[in-house]
Amino acid sequence: MKIRRILATAVAAAVTTPVLLLSVTSAFAETKPAAQSQDKPSVAELELAAAAAQTAYDDAVAAQSAAYAALETALSDTTPLALAAAAAHAVAVDAATAKTAADQGVVDAQAALDALTDTATDEERTAAETALTDAQAAATTAAEAKTDADAKDVEAQDACDDERVAAARTYEQAKKATAAALADKEAADEALAEAKEEEAEEGGEGGEDCVPESKLTTVVTGLPSTVVAGTKVKFNLRVTNGSDKAMDEVFPFAYVHATDTSGLKDIDDLVHLQWSSASNSGWQTVDNEHYMDAISPLKAGAHADIKMRLTIDASAPAGNGVTFVAGDYFNDNGSCGGTPDLEGYEFMIAAAGTDPGDVDDAKPGTTKPNTDVQPQTGTSASPVNGTLASTGSSSATSQLALASGAALAIGAGAVFVVRRRKAGTHA
Repeated sequence: MKIRRILATAVAAAVTTPVLLLSVTSAFAETKPAAQSQDKPSVAELELAAAAAQTAYDDAVAAQSAAYAALETALSDTTPLALAAAAAHAVAVDAATAKTAADQGVVDAQAALDALTDTATDEERTAAETALTDAQAAATTAAEAKTDADAKDVEAQDACDDERVAAARTYEQAKKATAAALADKEAADEALAEAKEEEAEEGGEGGEDCVPESKLTTVVTGLPSTVVAGTKVKFNLRVTNGSDKAMDEVFPFAYVHATDTSGLKDIDDLVHLQWSSASNSGWQTVDNEHYMDAISPLKAGAHADIKMRLTIDASAPAGNGVTFVAGDYFNDNGSCGGTPDLEGYEFMIAAAGTDPGDVDDAKPGTTKPNTDVQPQTGTSASPVNGTLASTGSSSATSQLALASGAALAIGAGAVFVVRRRKAGTHA
């Protein structure tokens, strides 16, 4: 017997603003289980994706290594620009020395002229005046040479510095690219491992096909349509078996998703959903992956209530939220099924300190997300729906949008990877 999990990214793309209208397409595929495999990549495709991600990572590591070597070279004193800068600086130093000497020559020539007495001959005075004129001309020439040398020195130093800055930026970009490639590789490896695990489980377990059961319902009551940041609200989740047969085990499922008012910024880390039931009175955190404790059994026509508590951090911005609920059942004879859809109850998030006044309860949304994804290859992909698979219950999980080469390997439509777990791991 297996269980399903449904993660946040399966619905995040369906957020609309300013009011959140989220829901999810049917949790069961309308086609037969044999056709359901078309909605998710095969192990072979994921192996190609993992190989492509590994190659991209290896290339990124090599590029980072080359960028680091280039940076070390640029920082050395032996590059052409570094040598040119050193030479230009030496010329500027010599020009400064020459100007200082020329300026001193003017001072000395002026002093010699001033030192002449009334007894000096015309020839001596003329010679002193000529020496001063020559010294002044030499000083002017030396000043111009220094100005030119200083400009070339600055230009050469700037060129050398620019080369080093560019090399440093290239290295930083290479490091970021390596980190991104590593994340892609790890995601691809995880997706492949999970697909292989699922394949192994499918090969080792039998069981009847799970079917949608519209008479198994999950209804939320008491959840306000507006929740203020920094507060917590309690509400109720009722699971009802409206069929004429008992269900040996019923697993309720809940998940909360929220964004800011733009609908573009995910703030899931600022909203917290917990549950408590008759069999487990303590507050347990909903981790968006697993079922709550099983209701065993749920007789025909009977219902069970689960207490829910939603807490929103005071730092949360104004935004929109939705709480999704569903339920699956598993019988001892191997039969299984569940609610055909995730039911999404929409609420608005008001900024901390806001007084919303009296508000109505949250109502189920009506808008369905567009899951008709166009892959990068140009061919259309079948809508990706969470399904109960032939060997038991499973879920669509937005495992990864395989980036770079990995995405090209399997197409953008293959963003959901089905993962099945044993029922004993739900807690």
